[in-house]
Amino acid sequence: MKILFLSDDFPPDSFGGAGISTYEIALGMKNAGHEVFVVTTCRKESEAGEIDYNGLKVWKIANDYPGKWRAYVSLYNRPVIRKVEELLKKIKPDVVHANNIHLYLSYHCLRVAKRYAKAVIITLRDAMSFNFAKLETKRYLEHFDYRTTWRDHVKQAGKRWNPLRNFGIKRYLRYADKIFAISRSLQAALVQNGINDAEVIHNGIDAREWGVDADTTARFRVKYGLQNKKALLFSGRLSSSKGGEKALQALALIVKEAPEAVLLVAGNIDEYAEVMKKQAKNLGIEKNLIFTGWMERGEIKAAYAASDVVLMPSICLDTFGRVNIEAMASRKPVVGTCYGGTPEIVVDGVTGYIVNPLHPEEIAEKTLDLLKNPEKAEKFGEAGYDRVKTNFNLEDKVREYISVYEKLLRGNNN
Repeated sequence: MKILFLSDDFPPDSFGGAGISTYEIALGMKNAGHEVFVVTTCRKESEAGEIDYNGLKVWKIANDYPGKWRAYVSLYNRPVIRKVEELLKKIKPDVVHANNIHLYLSYHCLRVAKRYAKAVIITLRDAMSFNFAKLETKRYLEHFDYRTTWRDHVKQAGKRWNPLRNFGIKRYLRYADKIFAISRSLQAALVQNGINDAEVIHNGIDAREWGVDADTTARFRVKYGLQNKKALLFSGRLSSSKGGEKALQALALIVKEAPEAVLLVAGNIDEYAEVMKKQAKNLGIEKNLIFTGWMERGEIKAAYAASDVVLMPSICLDTFGRVNIEAMASRKPVVGTCYGGTPEIVVDGVTGYIVNPLHPEEIAEKTLDLLKNPEKAEKFGEAGYDRVKTNFNLEDKVREYISVYEKLLRGNNN
């Protein structure tokens, strides 16, 4: 099969969870013997063009625009659409598999793809198909009610609100032969917001790639001053929605009983990092906060290996939380949020703990339990590794998608 992936961001320019997961599925398709192409975007014209990335043929389309137009451009981005159509004519794919396309590629790609491909599917990876930002409404956080209203949207978007945006997205989704969500939590949110026909295929990971030798781990610990420390890893894009402030509040409680505990923050040192530094100082725990800055994928694996517990305290609909499966592939226990897809991945009391991150004392209690009981932490880590191999195996997810492609192609050829 000829398979064309559409994704707003894609390695090596982006290493966000959506981009990484799309890349791994695409590479898995290539390794399964299919002809795979990727269309993604970049901000600068000098970065545009065709590249080969680990055997994948990737086209980068340059596009940028003022954020105030996002609610409109996300539906139809004319200069990008024109180039996408040129590539579709050139490649003539059997399958177009769209992923996150709400920033630059735009949902109109689905309509264009329908004209040139035999089958079109889309994997929805966040709440942006029905919401204007991360879903963290009071209704959701207090009652696990995913419904959003126009008032929520106006509050999120302000003057950038487009009252026809969500209607337009639903219209464009009709051009997809199949819609997938990456968690049951996201699937439920889609249903409550009028997108009823999504099926679930979770993200996957190749656990074999996450083993790190003892020397590499030791060098990492020395580099970041983790000798004789208990490292709590907080990884990913830094924001209040990801629970950064709650993690620090929990850390302040943890160090009272485990003064050797440190929060290892693996992410870009940006404006929110400065917010975290200021908060840590106010809490008197600035010496227990360590920032690594941006790391290559190889080094992030060492960060997991050097950590004792991984924290996932998101206070939003974090639809899957790739950190969870990366931690489990690294044989580390997770103290994870009750929101979003994390409870589908982390089994409470087996591979880690599920907590309400709005209550930092819960994060602290469960983290201290694992720090004080290293044998339990190791047992949880091994159980997590077994679970990720069984339930979130990348090869299995690739086969699931290939099966979908084949059924659609057979049906469309009849």
